[in-house]
Formats: sequence, structure tokens, C-alpha cells
Amino acid sequence: MKTKFRNIYFVSIGVGLFVLILDFILFFSFKVPMGPSARWFYPMFILSIVISMSHFWLDFFNEIKRQKRIEDKFVDFVREMESAVKSGVSIPSSVIQASSKDYAELDPHLKKLANQVRMGISIHKALLNFANDTGNKVIKRSIAIVIEAEMSGGDIEHVLESVTLSLTSINRVQEERKSAIFSQIIQGYIVYFVFIAIMLVLQIWLFPQLTKIGSGGSNLFGGASSAVAGGAAAVNLDKIFFILVLIQGFFAGLMIGKFTENSLKKGILHSILLVTTAALIVTTIKGGI
Repeated sequence: MKTKFRNIYFVSIGVGLFVLILDFILFFSFKVPMGPSARWFYPMFILSIVISMSHFWLDFFNEIKRQKRIEDKFVDFVREMESAVKSGVSIPSSVIQASSKDYAELDPHLKKLANQVRMGISIHKALLNFANDTGNKVIKRSIAIVIEAEMSGGDIEHVLESVTLSLTSINRVQEERKSAIFSQIIQGYIVYFVFIAIMLVLQIWLFPQLTKIGSGGSNLFGGASSAVAGGAAAVNLDKIFFILVLIQGFFAGLMIGKFTENSLKKGILHSILLVTTAALIVTTIKGGI
């Protein structure tokens, strides 16, 4: 599945750059000491990145949905071919006959396929062109099976019937799997956001309280409170916790994608979503890293 670069991406990139420049103008100090001058600098910085990538992600997820609809329509197309072949029609004629119906997103590819067959292009080459044009792995695999069976002299009617049954079974299994794993994905997200909440409570409330107790000379915790206060002064715990949250989000996304969809690529998508959301939540609530 490929996503082509479109001119609309320049719009989102331009808006993102505008937000980024505005962020530096309003919330960044170029004087000594140089650095963010307001708590909204980091949230707007992250927001500018999200805006810059927004159209790309929309197209990416829309393409996933489009490919799924193409697979569904391809099942209908193969079923029509099967019916035509059963009635004694040849493969080229069955392609032309089946492609005359409405298949939504698959229509442009089928019209091109039918035109190639009418022009005398070999059915094998036309089907391969059709499969490559769709860019769908399921269709490529199914077309390869049909061509191989036809070349080896197999019963093409039986092959088409088997392909139809196989595609129908795959779609049914995918739908069942999707409904079964949805709750697991939600659980993974909930666990991660609970982790973020715990980290924020530690940073915003618990550790400042321990620091106050230690600096106030309280003996409630004895030497331990002094050690905590000294450790907090020596090490920037905020940055450490922020990095921990991002690392946790990255690997949590990979685990969600691998365990629920058996795909590290889908896991990377979950990782990007978790890391971006976590960074936006933490920087907005804390006003910084």
C-alpha cells in the first residue's frame, strides 16, 4: 500500500510551520538565559508537528479503509466471473461481462482491465496489470493463483470457486479478529494512560511534598527525606520521567500492534499515536518537559 505525496500536504506543512514560528515568537526567549519563556511553548511545538503531519495521516488511514472496500468488491467481482464461467463463457469474456457492473472503488481498475482485454492484450498480462494497479496484496495473491491454475490447465471454474470461498473466509476471520482485539487495544491504551497519570502525580504532587519535608528539617522520614531532596536536586527527575513515558509509549505501541494485529508496522502506528498524545498531555499539564 503506497501513499503518494499530494499538494494538499503543503497546506498542512505550511500551517504547522506557521504555528511553530508563532510559538517561538510568543513563547521563546532569545535573550540570556535563552529558552522557553512560557508554559505553552512545548505543547504548541508538539501541536505544530501534529498539524504538519495531519493530512498525511488522514490519507494513510483513508487508504487503509479504501483497500478494505476494494477487497470486498473484488470478492463480488470474482463471484461474477465464477458465475459466467459456469455458464460456459471464456475467461476473457467473463472478465468483460463481470466488469460491466458497479464495484465502487474497484471500477476504474476493472474498466481498464476490460479495455485491455478488448484491445487483445493477453488475459494473463491484463490481470497482472490489474493486480499491480490496485496495490492490494490479497488481490495480487488471488490473481497469481488464478493465472497459475489457468496456465497449468486446471479447472478454472473450481479455482474461482475456491478463491471466492477463501476470500470470504479471510474477510470473516478478519472481522471476527477485529471485534475480538478491539477490547485488548482499549485495555492497552487505558493501562498506558494510567501509567502517565501515576507519573504526573509523582512529579507534580508527591516529590514536591517530599522535598518540602526534607528542606523543612522534618524528622518524619529521617535521613531518607534528606536523601530524596538531595537526589531531586542532583538529578532532573522531570526529564527522566518524561523520557520514561515516551519509551513506555513506544514499546507499548509495538506490543499492542504485535499482539493484537500481529504486525510491527501497525505497532509503529500505535507507538506514534501513544508517544505524541503522551507528550502533549504531559507538556500541557506540567507546562514543560
